[in-house]
Amino acid sequence: MADEIGAQRQQQLKVNERKWTKPLMDAGWTVIPSVILDRQQALGLDSVDVCVLLHLAKHWWKRDELPFPSKRSIAECLGVSESTVQRRIRRMEADGLIKRVFRYSPANQGQKANAYDLAGLIAGATPYAKEAVRKREARRQENAAQRTRKRLL
Repeated sequence: MADEIGAQRQQQLKVNERKWTKPLMDAGWTVIPSVILDRQQALGLDSVDVCVLLHLAKHWWKRDELPFPSKRSIAECLGVSESTVQRRIRRMEADGLIKRVFRYSPANQGQKANAYDLAGLIAGATPYAKEAVRKREARRQENAAQRTRKRLL
């Protein structure tokens, strides 16, 4: 089973390499559900918010290991100020989409970059995802029904 999953992942990577090219895929890639992009306005997100979320997603590879990029690194990548990133994160936290998890260094008792829990975003986007799946299934059923429908009189 694990070999089969590995083979499927390898095949998908090859598909993406053909689309994006091997050098780009070798440099790294990020997964984000399409519904977050499709329904960003409904979620109360603007383009800067989505870019911040993309950077958080870039650093989130395992469910139980929250991403913790610094606000400075996100700001540098986006070409905005660190305070802009801080305001956006604070607002998304107030909206319940993300939660800051404070991290501290035991060695020097100083604060490290926050980790970010995206459970609120997942919960907020889930109804839209379910709606999209229902609509897609209804379209499939309608298309199947059209293929077998008798002639119209």
